[in-house]
Amino acid sequence: MKLLPILLTTLVTCDQIADGYRILGVFPYHYTSHWIMPETLMKGLAQRSHQVDVISHFPQKKPISNYTDISLSGSMPILQNNFTATEIAWFREVLMKQVIDKMGTEICELLAHPKMQNLIKNPPQDPPYDLVIIEVLMSPCFLAFGRHLKVPVVALVNVNFPSWFNELSGNPFNPAYVPVTFSSFGQQMNFKERVLNFFEAYLSSAQVLYYTSFQVEYVKKYFGMKDTAISDLHNDISLYLVDSHPSLHGIKPLTPAVVEVAGLHIKNDSVTLSPEVQKWLDESKDGCVYFTFGSMIRIETFSKEIIEIFYKSFKKIAPVRVLMKVAKKEDLLPGLPDNVMTQSWFSQIAVLKHKNIRAFITHGGLKGTQEAIYFGVPMIGIPLFLDQNSNILSFERKEVAISLNSIHDVTEEKLTSALNSILKDPIYRKNVQKLSKLFVDRPMSALDTAIFWVEYVGKNGNFLQSPAMQLHWWQRNLLDIYAFLLFVVIAVLLVLRFIFWKIKTFLFRLHMDVKKEMVEKKNI
Repeated sequence: MKLLPILLTTLVTCDQIADGYRILGVFPYHYTSHWIMPETLMKGLAQRSHQVDVISHFPQKKPISNYTDISLSGSMPILQNNFTATEIAWFREVLMKQVIDKMGTEICELLAHPKMQNLIKNPPQDPPYDLVIIEVLMSPCFLAFGRHLKVPVVALVNVNFPSWFNELSGNPFNPAYVPVTFSSFGQQMNFKERVLNFFEAYLSSAQVLYYTSFQVEYVKKYFGMKDTAISDLHNDISLYLVDSHPSLHGIKPLTPAVVEVAGLHIKNDSVTLSPEVQKWLDESKDGCVYFTFGSMIRIETFSKEIIEIFYKSFKKIAPVRVLMKVAKKEDLLPGLPDNVMTQSWFSQIAVLKHKNIRAFITHGGLKGTQEAIYFGVPMIGIPLFLDQNSNILSFERKEVAISLNSIHDVTEEKLTSALNSILKDPIYRKNVQKLSKLFVDRPMSALDTAIFWVEYVGKNGNFLQSPAMQLHWWQRNLLDIYAFLLFVVIAVLLVLRFIFWKIKTFLFRLHMDVKKEMVEKKNI
């Protein structure tokens, strides 16, 4: 009798595996923060008995069932705890072309990697791939995997849906109330802001589409696709999984092919702290502030003036404690206050969910701010580059954060005032708890939502694609209709003008004939 349950379990497992898909994941970015979302998704798919092969710079340390690494480790330096204040300044001043070169063109060079080439030339056939999941941002060259393997493509977007993807996905975009990517505007813009938002939206989209179009040379070289354009590859995308949510980024129109799954990586279980940090937080009866600039930034590389501002402000809020992420403590300026603990790495979710955490000082990275919202922790934002300013300003408008604008605007007075406001004014915690409920309240978890739609694409292919993708941009914007209506109006006006001219001419001639006749009668 004991064999029966074992047999049933085995049959169910075999049935799940038989029904599972073989999925290729292509995640070429070497940023630790960009790996969080795809790793969670691919592990989740493997747990659902799908067979996943994952191209990334981050191979698993322990084998996982149904999960195979195709490791790019060593081909590019991992950006973790190695980003200095000088490099941050470069990102703040850089032009769009340089960003695309750094985050797009250089990444496309990975197609020459031997493991990439082996996969391209010898894709598995037993079984073959059923679909491919690709992180897209500024390196659309990798979309060629879908066309090469002849399978549907799921695009993973690790940020709020960028404005340039609207044109490519057939998604409606209205700059009157949808702020452009990286914009500091809210959804309620005045006339000047709407004008700027309009031009920024279409200028940034035009720049990205133009500069990424040159990546077609990598597609031709490494896939042998001679007559393919980058815009053609975007048409192969069946689904976009986007790291956004209405509670965080506002209400905007989205086609069924654009699914918001913000917080996909957040798990409210099985997260632990080291004994030292656990003890520190448990004993923080007056509260604790968590301070980090994310996985890449080395706080200790900032100027002596900035570090001293942090020290003085932290000392002033004692007995409130501070957890501060510092990659290399030995490089940190001497004089660290007694109420501050530093470590090179913290289990961030475990820290933010601790009952004694009262505030989060952050650069405004999307994953960290999502985690803070999820666990109801108000924030102080010191944005450094890219989307961080727009993220923080969005939360400031919701009164769940205070923005210090940039690292160059931080003073002891401003930071101390912000800390005191967040720690002592209950409105911030009250608002963030309300926002947390909006963020968490969903019919199913973000991970389950993402897996459902991935499986849906596996079954139904490109069904969700917008028909707008089959139209030219002037057709989608009804410019041809407006031109036709303008032509009709002008034609009608010209006809009316001609008729009035004819009537006027007729009446004039009639008047002249009558006048002539009267003159003739008078002469008689």
